[in-house]
Amino acid sequence: MTPLREGMIISVRTRRDVVVVDPARFLAAARAAYRDLHPDADEAEITDVYDAVGVLLDRFGPLASDAPDQLVGYGGPLPGHRVLDRPDGLSPAGELQQIVVDDPMALQDYGCFLPEDPFALPPG
Repeated sequence: MTPLREGMIISVRTRRDVVVVDPARFLAAARAAYRDLHPDADEAEITDVYDAVGVLLDRFGPLASDAPDQLVGYGGPLPGHRVLDRPDGLSPAGELQQIVVDDPMALQDYGCFLPEDPFALPPG
């Protein structure tokens, strides 16, 4: 049991996986989101997976955020099962969260120079 105290750093690490089941639909969804965010820009700026993911995150928040919550493991979808009919070409593939207390510093306190691995667990 970890007692609550002033100055305690609580970190919530989230992993949300999606599987691209239709690259053309995925790219089209990213370009449409880019047009929504930047009506006067050239959508050809979306050229790779990082561009596409970035613009979808900017526009909608988490990828496939409209998907219902899915259990991972027992009671969840069978391994390899994919949702094939989403308009964004993505199949939600699970989400986990981990609560970590006592990181040595809050992200804000690093300023411009984040640690090498901001997702690493604190020692101990």
